[in-house]
Amino acid sequence: MTQQSVGNPTPVTNASHFQKPSGMPVHKYGGYEAVEIPDRTWPDRRITKAPRWLSTDLRDGNQALIDPMSPARKREMFDLLVRMGYREIEVGFPSSGETDFNFVRSIIEEGAIPEDVTISVLTQAREELIERTVESLRGARRATVHLYNATAPTFRRVVFRGSKEQVKQIAVDGTRLVMEYAEKILGPETVFGYQYSPEIFTDTELDFALEVCEAVCDVWGPEEGREIILNLPATVERSTPSTHADRFEWMSRNLSRREHVCLSVHPHNDRGTAVAAAELAIMAGADRIEGCLFGQGERTGNVDLVTLGMNLFSQGVDPQIDFSQIDEIRRTSEYCNQMEIHPRHPYAGDLVYTAFSGSHQDAIKKGFDAMEADAAAAGKTVDDIEWAVPYLPIDPKDVGRSYEAVIRVNSQSGKGGIAYVLKNDHKLDLPRRMQIEFSKIIQQKTDSEGGEVTPKDIWSVFRDEYLPDSGNPWGRIQVRSSQSSTDSEGRDTLSVEAVVDGTETVLSGTGNGPISAFFDALAAVGVDARLLDYQEHTMSEGASAQAASYIECAIDGKVLWGIGIDSNTTRASLKAVVSAVNRAAR
Repeated sequence: MTQQSVGNPTPVTNASHFQKPSGMPVHKYGGYEAVEIPDRTWPDRRITKAPRWLSTDLRDGNQALIDPMSPARKREMFDLLVRMGYREIEVGFPSSGETDFNFVRSIIEEGAIPEDVTISVLTQAREELIERTVESLRGARRATVHLYNATAPTFRRVVFRGSKEQVKQIAVDGTRLVMEYAEKILGPETVFGYQYSPEIFTDTELDFALEVCEAVCDVWGPEEGREIILNLPATVERSTPSTHADRFEWMSRNLSRREHVCLSVHPHNDRGTAVAAAELAIMAGADRIEGCLFGQGERTGNVDLVTLGMNLFSQGVDPQIDFSQIDEIRRTSEYCNQMEIHPRHPYAGDLVYTAFSGSHQDAIKKGFDAMEADAAAAGKTVDDIEWAVPYLPIDPKDVGRSYEAVIRVNSQSGKGGIAYVLKNDHKLDLPRRMQIEFSKIIQQKTDSEGGEVTPKDIWSVFRDEYLPDSGNPWGRIQVRSSQSSTDSEGRDTLSVEAVVDGTETVLSGTGNGPISAFFDALAAVGVDARLLDYQEHTMSEGASAQAASYIECAIDGKVLWGIGIDSNTTRASLKAVVSAVNRAAR
């Protein structure tokens, strides 16, 4: 008998523990080719600064929608991208139809493009399409034409039935035509740039991809002050992120005019590893990332710019994009794309900062306590010391969330669009728990009636549910007027002229503030109410601005929200209480 050494246990031999063949037709598929780079350098690198970003939400993202964006929704998305800080934005495919062409013209003619923002437009390598594309840019301050043609062997053999030389000539001729039409159509006011993509780079032989890119560069003539953008798209993700990085390091090493080339990475998510592929490509030499907010795009989507940017932020690297109001970004994206963001989506999903496990919640609470203690010991605030809370990679407040609020949200999937419509169309910024409450009411409507709910429908349901008025009277109580006074001890006395159950009544009460006094007054008519949360905001600027007050109350065992709108904040808060009370009795 041989003696077994410690740390080398007897191998398991029971066959029942092993996976069994699936029976799926794996013989139909081939593996990806490795890249021979024995001295690869990217594994030892870290990302210490933000790459250049290009958003293609308005082109690649939009063309993947079941219902493409209307001009109004496209403009909403464009304005959002500008506010967030994106300085390179692909705005359309102008030669594909009047909708895209007219949108590009509209943002140029209406002066919607800041001086430091470069718009990009896509075209295929056909003369009539190139001319139409360049024409769409007339008068733009900073613009790039992005030309692509298929270089991958399957496309050469099946789609175009052309040789390598013919495919390369298409890229060369297309580049020359772009330059000719830019010279003919665009004036000196336009800073003009050029981008070329060998499609699909991940399927194209590396040496041939390099050959085509070099031929394109020969025509464009990159030099100091005249860069060329070479975009190497993983239009279909084929390999591990490590092999994708190898391909980028190989290209970066072998391009002859590398210092004048912006090497751009454009991953899709077919294998579910687009974010990793993009990050490793940057480590391997890429300069820029193209993608969409929340990974919108064809099939499994483009790479997710929100996740990429927030990954940098979580490592102490400034993404140079503002994600501080991530719920607003999400609501706008859902409204523009008419698609929901998954509740488990990194950084932005409804549930990503929520811990359901008791042990997780306990660890998080102790983490917050430790942060406060460490900050106090250092004579600093919690915001001035390094973040270190179990299960929370970032402080939720840095993206406009709070842990206390989010933990109460445990099924918020797809509700952001409703909140966006109310804020965008009616200037009502509903508290998060009120969003949940109202979304359930809308869900009941869609369940019973079917079909889609329009913004007009949403507002009609909201008014009927929360805002009784002379044109829409309902509920036990209607407030006519109110008077209040404060004594020397800070106690408020409130007198409210109201109609209660159809009878003119004067309600009187005292308390620590008008709301507390109103609750005391309501007790006289049998209303047992307790304040849980109160929020307010102005709905516009100026002396005549109205205020919206939101009150969460426990009323006779029910937890309900109410809203009041008035130019006087006290009256708005009383109306909000009445809204909740009337709903409780409805």
